[in-house]
Amino acid sequence: MTDHPVDLDKHRGMAAQKATDLRRALAEVESNARQLREREADLENRLMTVPAASWSEAAVKARYLLNLYAASLPVEDSRHRALVAALFDDFARLNGES
Repeated sequence: MTDHPVDLDKHRGMAAQKATDLRRALAEVESNARQLREREADLENRLMTVPAASWSEAAVKARYLLNLYAASLPVEDSRHRALVAALFDDFARLNGES
């Protein structure tokens, strides 16, 4: 007996190793996606329940919503994408950002 663990992946065929790697990668992606959904839900709950104390804080909420909206726009809708970008520029200018 040895004190070193045996790497069972080395004893499998290439197809089995690839299948195992794919299952592991899929499980990791699903876990990351679930964690992201949970963080998004937490953020949205806080955005809904905590009132903005200033125009800057209200702009943060508006930016979040506008990003959601812009992500749902079709690629060919350049007019609305430009409008969202112009609004972000206005937020930055009015907030004193460069």
